[in-house]
Amino acid sequence: MSGHSKWATTKHKKAAIDAKRAKSFAKLIKNIEVAARAGGADMSGNPALELAVTKAKKSSVPNDNIDRAIKRGAGLTGEVVDYTEIIYEARGPQGSALLIECLTDNKNRAASEVRVAITRNGGTIADPGSVAYLFARKGLVNLPKKDLTEDDLLMAVLDAGAEEVKESGESFEIHSEPSDLRAVVAALEEAGIEYETDEIEFVPSMHVELDAEGARKFLKLADAIEELDDVQNVYSNADISAEVMAELEND
Repeated sequence: MSGHSKWATTKHKKAAIDAKRAKSFAKLIKNIEVAARAGGADMSGNPALELAVTKAKKSSVPNDNIDRAIKRGAGLTGEVVDYTEIIYEARGPQGSALLIECLTDNKNRAASEVRVAITRNGGTIADPGSVAYLFARKGLVNLPKKDLTEDDLLMAVLDAGAEEVKESGESFEIHSEPSDLRAVVAALEEAGIEYETDEIEFVPSMHVELDAEGARKFLKLADAIEELDDVQNVYSNADISAEVMAELEND
């Protein structure tokens, strides 16, 4: 899953990494194919492809898979790769909101599967724009606290375009405009600061705190959506506290 802030922390806690790995590989491969289709197979002249490949390698996608995806996307294998990006909006329990980012070669299939997953798991499809206004597109870097302080990070990344540094559990998050994300990452690397993820994501402007009952329903809904092949990312403003997560784990 992608999507950070409170919801990201929750997702990291509940992620069954091995079970999710195949799905994660498929998403990363799809991103490579799309980037290669848009800008060609030469990474030196295609920054989007270089970024997609870097992310895939960081997630241990085999090089053979990466090479095949580049060739397939660039049309070098004779296959046609044609994906459409679609965003669906939904409401979950207790006023929570979800943005669902799809990358699909069949819009009708994606729409049908997303609708079924939402309605069968206690959510409701929202009208276009009725949820999206709660989120802003941001560059977001997530990194472990270790021995770092907020001031350490600000000193490293402020001149690169970082807007703010936030604490999130045992991690820090650095927010920036999407266009400044690469500069922020370069500043971290120059300062010798390790980071876990760097993404352009939808970040909620406010959070909705869920109780145990709402959290159970929400996680069931989010899992059902994320299992769909066409779904690339799920973003939410749901906030599930450590206490509620502990209660769920004891169920």
